[in-house]
Amino acid sequence: MVILAVVLPTWAGITYGGLRRARRENAGLPPQPRPRRTPAKKAAWVAALAFVAGGALHLYGLSYLPFLQPEDACWFNAGYMKVPDSSSALPVSLVCAGEEIVPWWVNPGLLVLALTTASATATSIALALRRSR
Repeated sequence: MVILAVVLPTWAGITYGGLRRARRENAGLPPQPRPRRTPAKKAAWVAALAFVAGGALHLYGLSYLPFLQPEDACWFNAGYMKVPDSSSALPVSLVCAGEEIVPWWVNPGLLVLALTTASATATSIALALRRSR
């Protein structure tokens, strides 16, 4: 799955970029000037990356929760067949026989990524407005 989700698109992008560059060089054209990255654009990229990482982390945490058959969540994650005591999607939590099953770092990671997304978005907007004046 990792190969399909990460490696192949990366390889395709690198190959496409290399082919474009080779065609430009063979045609004798000067390289295209790269648009300058403004601080607002950098902050927007940080916000987008933190948002995507937060979504991936939340999906990882949700993979511990019961969906169709609740007793299977305790069986696969804790090793005993029992209906979970409680479960919630936010904060991500699954309690089986008094024991928290979801890793301890999932919820603090979600908090850090949410704060990073919000602050980088606000920074990007502030920098874009300041630059436009």
